[in-house]
Amino acid sequence: MTKQRCSWCGDDPLYVAYHDNEWGKPVYNDKTLFEFLLLETFQAGLSWITILRKRENFRKAFDDFNYQKIANYSDDKIASLLQDAGIIRNKLKVKSAVTNAQYFIEIQKEFGSFSKYIWGFVDGKSIKNKLKTLAECPANTPLSDEISKDLKKRGFKFVGSTVIYAYMQATGMVNDHLTSCFRYNEV
Repeated sequence: MTKQRCSWCGDDPLYVAYHDNEWGKPVYNDKTLFEFLLLETFQAGLSWITILRKRENFRKAFDDFNYQKIANYSDDKIASLLQDAGIIRNKLKVKSAVTNAQYFIEIQKEFGSFSKYIWGFVDGKSIKNKLKTLAECPANTPLSDEISKDLKKRGFKFVGSTVIYAYMQATGMVNDHLTSCFRYNEV
C-alpha cells in the first residue's frame, strides 16, 4: 500500500524525501533555521525543486550555512559566489545572504537565539491547519505579514510575506500537510 502524500511533491525522489523527512517538521536549531531562511530567500520567484536540486551546492558555497562566516563575507567572496554556477547567481540575493546573516546574529543577541525570536510569533508551537486540498493552502497569512514586516524593519532582505509563509511551512511553524497525508499527524 502506498502512502498518501500531499500532491505537490509528485513522484520526484528528491521532493518526496523532502516532504517525508523535513517539510513541516518543527525546527528549533538556529543553524537549520538559518539554512531554511537562506534557501527560502533564494527561492523567491523560483520553484522549490530548483532550490532543492541546488541545496548541496548552496551548502558548499555558503560554508555549510555557517551564518557567523557568511556575516563576514568579503567583496571577493561575494564576487566568487556570483561566478558559482551551482547556486542561484543573483547579486541582490547573494548580498542579502550576507546582510541577513548579520541581522540573524543581531536577533540572537537580542533574544538569546533566533529560535526564541521566530517561534515567539507562534508561542513556541506549530499551528496545525486542517487543509483538505492544496487549493485551501494560502500563499501568506496575517501572521506571515507580521513576521515579514518585523524582519524587514530589522533590515532583512527578500523576506516578503509569501517567502516567510513558505519558511513557516518548511520549519514546522505551521503544519500545512493535507489532512489525508500520512505526515499530517506525524509532525
